[in-house]
Amino acid sequence: MNQQTAGDTHRFVIVGGGAGGLELAVQLGRKLGKRSKAQLTLVDAARTHVWKPLLHQVAAGTLDSHADELEYLALARDNHFAFRLGRMDGLNRAAKEIYLAPTYDEDGVEVLPRRTVQYDTLVLAIGSQTNDFGTPGVHEHTIMLDSPGAAARFHERLINSCLRAQAKSKAPGEGRFTVTIIGGGATGVELSAELHQTAKALSSYGLANFDPEKDVKIVIIDAAPRVLSALPERLSTAVTHELRALDIEIHTNEKVVEVTKDGVRMGSGKFIPSGIVVWCAGIKVPDFLKEIDGLESNRINQLVVHRTLQTTRDPSVFAMGDCAACPQGEGKPPVPPRAQAAHQQAALLAKSLPRMLAGKPLLEYTYRDRGSLVSLGNYSTVGSLMGAVARGSVFIEGHIAKWMYWWLHKNHQVTVIGWFQTWLTTWAETIDWARNPRIKLH
Repeated sequence: MNQQTAGDTHRFVIVGGGAGGLELAVQLGRKLGKRSKAQLTLVDAARTHVWKPLLHQVAAGTLDSHADELEYLALARDNHFAFRLGRMDGLNRAAKEIYLAPTYDEDGVEVLPRRTVQYDTLVLAIGSQTNDFGTPGVHEHTIMLDSPGAAARFHERLINSCLRAQAKSKAPGEGRFTVTIIGGGATGVELSAELHQTAKALSSYGLANFDPEKDVKIVIIDAAPRVLSALPERLSTAVTHELRALDIEIHTNEKVVEVTKDGVRMGSGKFIPSGIVVWCAGIKVPDFLKEIDGLESNRINQLVVHRTLQTTRDPSVFAMGDCAACPQGEGKPPVPPRAQAAHQQAALLAKSLPRMLAGKPLLEYTYRDRGSLVSLGNYSTVGSLMGAVARGSVFIEGHIAKWMYWWLHKNHQVTVIGWFQTWLTTWAETIDWARNPRIKLH
């Protein structure tokens, strides 16, 4: 196994190149790596970065992931940190090293062997994955939108299914092709609207005998009393109204007890025949992090941290974003696993870790809820704003909400690639929008 050494230079290793981990690597690279004050290494199992809140658009085909992805190696070169391709699968806190599993190509040929990466300070930003809650049939018969690869597989199955639907003559009364989305959170709701938009767009490209109103059915199932149960009720009500206007079928207070190759069975006894099933219900942290090398974790494998984001049993190991259970105060639940929390924590650590090198105390994280935005494709965007905007919560919808949703993505780009490249990227996106089909057709 190879070992990484750096003399007396402090070694920061960040595992996970999602929104928070990548933003932290870029900011520390500009502050510390550029001045050779520390060695910075970002580790991720993928070669490129796609902002996770966009995966539902990749799945529906309304966004080409290749047009939006960022190359880790190029970002590392431009921002003074190193990138290591690999999936972390072990930790040795005594030796201060992490272990990376071997990397293989699509033919099963080993590209990179098992490796060891040493650290002085470790930041775990591994994120989360979909939680199947042990439901029978989920792994065999559903797609989970945890990665760009999974979103691309879903899109291919969707296009193929629509092609089959238009080529197949149906008997009178035969059911429509059904896409069932399990989970009425933001991902499930946004995906349903994007899929409706995709089906309409497909019909405009000349698919004979294909009528989206007759041939495609979209269903959302959620165990909670309403969709978007974690968000304000007014926002949930507005979204439900929009979805039902699009003829999207919603089943709430329904627990899925089994998924088969033919469809979805609910606790009430209802069965929904389904061509594609997407599982978007709940999250957990990858199982290998559960109590890894003695660190404290909770029931969904999040590492328990102090408000400095240091893990409770090792001050040299930090955790942030979805993989961290960070306290908010007495009687309050931990910080919710949301993109805005990861962004805030990355900004805090970008200030706090250089202070640590200078012998100053670490800063403590306080979660600031800025509100929520939910995009329903071209149909609508609704949201609630909180914090500095107003006292309490302000409900917004329409063009203002749509522009604010768009700005969330642009703000991430500005943090990672800067104002000028974001400006260039936006112009390129505008040209692609005018030049390319409205949806990805392959």
